[in-house]
Amino acid sequence: MALPWSDDDRFHEECGVFGVWNGKDAAALTALGLHALQHRGQEASGIVSLDEAGIFHAHKGLGLVGDIFGDAKVISALPGSAAVGHNRYATTGETALRNVQPLYADFEFGGFAVAHNGNLTNAGQLRRALVRRGCLFQSTTDSEVFIHLIAISLYATVVDRLIDALKQVQGAYSLVALHNGALIGARDPLGVRPLVLGRLHEGWVLASETCALDIVGAEFVRDIEAGEIVVIDDAGIRSLKPFQPAPPRFCIFEYIYFARPDSVVEGTPVYESRKRIGAELARESHVPADVVVPVPDSGVPAAMGYAAEAGVPFELGIIRNHYVGRTFIEPTDQIRHLGVKLKHSANRSMIEGRRVVLVDDSIVRGTTSRKIVEMVRNAGAAEVHMRVSSPPTTHSCFYGIDTPERDQLLAAQHDLAAMARLIGVDSLAFISLDGLYRALGRPGRDAANPAYCDACFTGAYAIPLVDRTDNTETRPSLLKATL
Repeated sequence: MALPWSDDDRFHEECGVFGVWNGKDAAALTALGLHALQHRGQEASGIVSLDEAGIFHAHKGLGLVGDIFGDAKVISALPGSAAVGHNRYATTGETALRNVQPLYADFEFGGFAVAHNGNLTNAGQLRRALVRRGCLFQSTTDSEVFIHLIAISLYATVVDRLIDALKQVQGAYSLVALHNGALIGARDPLGVRPLVLGRLHEGWVLASETCALDIVGAEFVRDIEAGEIVVIDDAGIRSLKPFQPAPPRFCIFEYIYFARPDSVVEGTPVYESRKRIGAELARESHVPADVVVPVPDSGVPAAMGYAAEAGVPFELGIIRNHYVGRTFIEPTDQIRHLGVKLKHSANRSMIEGRRVVLVDDSIVRGTTSRKIVEMVRNAGAAEVHMRVSSPPTTHSCFYGIDTPERDQLLAAQHDLAAMARLIGVDSLAFISLDGLYRALGRPGRDAANPAYCDACFTGAYAIPLVDRTDNTETRPSLLKATL
């Protein structure tokens, strides 16, 4: 969980999802899966299980997975061979137990629980229409829109009701849902957010990333395809594709930062992709240097690739403290200024007197970058050059990533020279957009048909921003606790 007084200058994935069907101790498996997905959300976690008698059991809490599900008594109170779980990241909206997923409802066809990763770009419009119809919302999440659309659907089966709901929403989503007869997984028609399928003995697993399959010993089967719905029950698994086919637009930032390095996303090992991105960055923008230093931990693979390509030693010139949590210290200006030292400290012996290339995955507001550069200079660096393994972030994300508004993004307000001055480096360079695509195995970016969602770099939003163009707030307080 982010320090309450820090500006935590990073992008944040807002959630991870996990589901089990026909698995022994399904809730325990789900808790393990959520542990593996902890990087995708640290504010809250929840699990809903389904027992053999068709009764649902739920437990949710604010905090890390280990804090909420570390007690064996909690897991034993979640019996059954099927379960779904969710990790949530803290946004700027309301932090309350009512917003913790999975969301659960009793329908005429029985119980239904859903966990959602992504963001609905027409949630505000749909919510207002549903409220006018008399729907009573119990949370301030956009995910609750699914519940109400299913409730008012005139279709007979659960799956058809869900399809009816999905055809009315716009945005990015990967979701897992559980009802009395099946576990369901679904991805939006462009496949912006990840979702994978695994086999666990006689059962099945759905998860945001393959690292969650690994922790429970499940065998990776395949990615759920863009626009696909999978229905898993005692008869097996069936695939439905109710949407008009469209070229996928998977989130390119999953390769750069969000996914765990040991995951494989869309057939590509994340760790290897980050090393290739670093190598391409070195080919594009290397300067004479004595040492390549990653900004830990997310900058490490790219820095390794950079160093290998440039023929410059790789060293851990910055050490990260992994045990930073909430602090009792009052948020004075002096403490805010020193806050970065709680997370990072300079390894002076690797820096002093040397020309240093710092490699990081992104620059958001630039506040943390500036403090890290200052720390490296104070450790005696002769020169400090920063290289960034993503293109300049010039636009906000509205598809499930917690990002600042555009007027707070450094690259949206300043050119490269001005950014270098503000951060305090001798030189600054980002990987080019074409270079990023090349590192991911493409010849470059096809402007007419990009292979990925790269709107944060280009402003080319693949899914209409309905609420934004509908003269509503982009992130109204009503929806700020999304996901």
